[in-house]
Amino acid sequence: MIAPPRPIPIKDRSSILFVEKGQLDVLDGAFVVVDKNGVRTHIPVGGLACLMLEPGARISHAAVALAGRVGCLLVWVGEGGVRLYSAGQPGGARADRLLHQARLALDPDARLNVVRKMYDMRFGEPAPQRRSVDQLRGIEGARVKRLYEVLASQYGVTWKGRRYDPGNWDAADLANRCLSQATASLYGLAEAAILAAGYAPAIGFLHSGKPQSFVYDVADVFKFETVVPIAFRVVGEAQRGKEPAASDPVGEVRRGCRDSFRRSGLLNTLIPSIEEMLAAGGLDPPPAPDEAQPIAIPEVPSGDVGHRG
Repeated sequence: MIAPPRPIPIKDRSSILFVEKGQLDVLDGAFVVVDKNGVRTHIPVGGLACLMLEPGARISHAAVALAGRVGCLLVWVGEGGVRLYSAGQPGGARADRLLHQARLALDPDARLNVVRKMYDMRFGEPAPQRRSVDQLRGIEGARVKRLYEVLASQYGVTWKGRRYDPGNWDAADLANRCLSQATASLYGLAEAAILAAGYAPAIGFLHSGKPQSFVYDVADVFKFETVVPIAFRVVGEAQRGKEPAASDPVGEVRRGCRDSFRRSGLLNTLIPSIEEMLAAGGLDPPPAPDEAQPIAIPEVPSGDVGHRG
């Protein structure tokens, strides 16, 4: 008899797929997106970690239920993933990864190992030996300050330091407003990846005490090779009067981040990178319960192996 299918593990799935315009539905047992002309495009939802729904996408109840059963996270985002508005059930109702993350964060040695791995991934070199999490945070802060200065000089930007008030957007100078927009874009993308993998945005390692602590941890690893150069480039162009940066610098940063995410395929590396960070903690994750992630459409065998009646 044919063995019933099993859900694909997160690590073996394609990371993320965007749907910009169309109606998502389940038709004839298949997860499809239907365009304005009625053309169906099949989406192998069981092989995806996350489905990003951009403006113009609509989804039926049947499609939401199917995505939940196969463990594909649905995330409602802005254009290109620049904003994260809402998310479905993270990780397909899996608690094993969440418990593993909490255990790593509560174990002092494991937490330090994870922070050291993040440092290594961010700067391309091992973290200094015999340093605590607080000490590594201080070292990282000094290096980040220097990186801002180098990039500002490279793009000809007047730079007075990273200063901004979240409650008073207009009080910040142009460079800081553009950097805030750039990092917000990356935070949305990182949070989507964290939720898709079944982890908690609030349980951080280098950062702690905020609803998005782990988001900051993950995003900071990639920040200076992705969105920060875009922000400084746009600010430099705006200061020289070059359009369209001069007329709408913050919007140009947002669009630049969107295009960069699509072009670089950053989403394809985020989830494996999260797994790599947490694996450095040195603790084995708990086994998944047998009842986790039930299959979407149970296959009832009929006929024999060579002929499906």
